[in-house]
Amino acid sequence: MPNNHDLKGLMKFLSRDEWRDCFEGVLDDHLGPVLDAGNAEFGDLAEMLGDQWAMTLWGCGFEDFLTQDFDVEGGNIVDEYLKRRGWKEGAQAKAYMKALRTSVMSLYEVSDIVPGKSLMARDLIRGGDPVLVSEGTATKTLQQWDRVAARIVPVAGKNIMGGGLLPFTPDASDALFDGLRAIFGKRRSKKLPVPTNEDLQRAAPVFTLTWLVDTLDRTMRTGQTTFENGDGDAIIFHDVRFPLASGITQKEITAQLKTVPALRQENAKFWNWLGDIPKGGLKASEPGNLAWDTAMEDGTRVLGNVEMRGRTLHLSTNSAARAEKGTALIQGALNDLVGRPLTEIRTVEQMMAERPVHQDTAGPELPPEIAQKVVHEFLDKQYRETLDQPVGMLGGISPRMAIKTAKGREKVAEWLKYLENSSSSQPDPNDPMATYDFRWIWAELGIEKLRR
Repeated sequence: MPNNHDLKGLMKFLSRDEWRDCFEGVLDDHLGPVLDAGNAEFGDLAEMLGDQWAMTLWGCGFEDFLTQDFDVEGGNIVDEYLKRRGWKEGAQAKAYMKALRTSVMSLYEVSDIVPGKSLMARDLIRGGDPVLVSEGTATKTLQQWDRVAARIVPVAGKNIMGGGLLPFTPDASDALFDGLRAIFGKRRSKKLPVPTNEDLQRAAPVFTLTWLVDTLDRTMRTGQTTFENGDGDAIIFHDVRFPLASGITQKEITAQLKTVPALRQENAKFWNWLGDIPKGGLKASEPGNLAWDTAMEDGTRVLGNVEMRGRTLHLSTNSAARAEKGTALIQGALNDLVGRPLTEIRTVEQMMAERPVHQDTAGPELPPEIAQKVVHEFLDKQYRETLDQPVGMLGGISPRMAIKTAKGREKVAEWLKYLENSSSSQPDPNDPMATYDFRWIWAELGIEKLRR
């Protein structure tokens, strides 16, 4: 006899002509617009995303199909199957099919995850309190505050998830809400009206299509990501070497460099080359590109470093434009005290390739408990300072300012959940970043009730 949540019999029943044609129409609603736009077929999804995700998408379409009534004999496949073949199924299997028959897809925020056992799920679309969900497989990979699109159904006194579970990124979540507002006639409103079950059943393909567009977009960008500095220039490391002229001493070079306002001396042989933020702010990175820059504690940008090494003065910076500007700066200050510079150029990929796999000559690693203590103390200091600083996700105001309004408190809660989710998503669950406890921040801001 099939297990409690086995749908193999129902899937076999799908081979009947009348149901197969109906299902193909539903699956086309879920995948057709994306596949047609890319001149692709369902079979291509396995190659693009892997077999697992291709079958998960098929499962999303199948579960939606189970909820629909068609103009064929029997009307609904679940009703017809249980009528004709229900005697083959156990009580819980039949209960699961009936639950899927009336189920809806929604977007959930997960928390309190017990790997291999359960999680709490809060419906982000319909609202309400989080519900306890019995789940064995997904709980082994989900992280605190992850968002998933799924069908949660009651079976034998427990809430369980259907097989069509899709993880949603923040960008995909925003796109989903935009799509739902458009469907429900509230495109211009920032607030999504609470939909009925009928509304969500009608909107089921939007979940699949939104996830698919977001995932394919991120997949295509993989391997195409470029690094940029705060000026919007591609990161290419330049080491410009100025040989000291014959008879010139390090002391003479140091005396001249002290006259350059843009250079801040850190020790006898090292200077930071500083620059102001450009008018209009830093250039925004192109989508998919990563910003790479450093700054002093007071926020002043570091454009490069200047270091004295023996009979050579080195200028290190991270773009061709900065190398050209820095070279002119050094030559203008030192004139004939240095000779013609030589430049070595390396890309990000070359720098990463040069990093040794094993650090045999490195000192002993810190014990895990000491490393965790150091990292956690650093994060405590960093986040305590951040509470009084502008945060982009909060509209450019500080968390302490944002919590003065109800809407601001909701945004702060979303920001904290984003931080927690990013921290807990470390590959190593024992990483000090993954074990950091954010609850003190919720208490500090007085919004513990929103951490649910």
